[in-house]
Amino acid sequence: MATPPTPAGWYPDPQVPGHQRYWDGAQWTEHSAHASALSSQSRQWAAGAHLSALIAAFAGGLTFIGPLVVFLLKKDEDPFIREQSVEALNFNISFLIYEVVLGIAMLVLFIILVGLLLIPVMAIVALGWLVLTIVAAVKANNGEHYRYPLTIRLIS
Repeated sequence: MATPPTPAGWYPDPQVPGHQRYWDGAQWTEHSAHASALSSQSRQWAAGAHLSALIAAFAGGLTFIGPLVVFLLKKDEDPFIREQSVEALNFNISFLIYEVVLGIAMLVLFIILVGLLLIPVMAIVALGWLVLTIVAAVKANNGEHYRYPLTIRLIS
């Protein structure tokens, strides 16, 4: 049984301890960085990819639109921005899927009066989304590579 290939992303540089190097899914690239070496603009765009979802959520919109825009605008300019915008995009698409499935389950169960028990679950899921989005934005702004838990990796 073959192991799946390692996904694209930043990993510890096998040749330079304490540094990170970008793996494109097939080979190491020339992009190498230490967290403090990332430009302020890279960190801000990466944090913006995460925070744009938060802004969309409070504006009542689809949370994946902001990370998608950042991804489309900056994907070819900086591997760190690409990695974090893809991470935010995958997380928000995953969350949308989870939200729809849970909403349908709640509606079906609500009809038989058990759905009232799922209302606190929906609140906890929403709070978890909020906390994870803020953590990701802070880490990205600090130049740290962050991967959301429970995320379906649809885009790489």
